[in-house]
This record gives sequence, C-alpha cells and structure tokens, in this order.
Amino acid sequence: MQQFALRVIRLVESLPKTRTANVIGNQLLDSATSVGANYRAACRGRSKADFISKLGIVEEEADESVYWLEMLIAAKVVKLNAVAELLKEANELTAIVAASRKTAKANR
Repeated sequence: MQQFALRVIRLVESLPKTRTANVIGNQLLDSATSVGANYRAACRGRSKADFISKLGIVEEEADESVYWLEMLIAAKVVKLNAVAELLKEANELTAIVAASRKTAKANR
C-alpha cells in the first residue's frame, strides 16, 4: 500500500499546474496516502469490531482513489494509458480490502 501511495505522489507531482489538476490531484493525494495509513491503524485495532470498522475506511479511501483517477482522465488532465496501471491497482486494492472485510465479518 505504501508503494501505491508513492506512485500516486509521483503522479500528482507530475500533473500540470492548473487549478483542475491541483484540486483533483490534492484529493487523490489525500485518499491514496490514507489507504496505507488507515490499513496500518486497522491492523492495530483494539478489537475485531474496531478492525472491521477501520477496514471499511481503508475500502472507502481506496475506492475514492479510483474515483479521483477516473476524474483526472475524464477532465482530460491525463490520458488513460498514463494511469491505467495505477487505476488497476486502486481497483484491486479496493476489491482485496472489501473481501478481507467480508471475511473478517464472517469470522467474528
């Protein structure tokens, strides 16, 4: 998750210096760096319920990262091929965390 955040940081640093790119880039930076930080917090959860709750936040942040990447593409700030791997990874992280959360709930 840290590598995902670092790749997003590099992407955001490379965006054009326009208002649109700055706003979307900042949103993406916030959500993408939050994925790993919140996962770390989830792993230190005080209870199973706390772990599950915090995994929900991780899932939301990963999915939000997908949204902001899609917005960069839709606003024509970047081309799909430039962020395709990052978008794929964000979708995969969302799916992995959602599945982990579902499993944790079932094993409660």
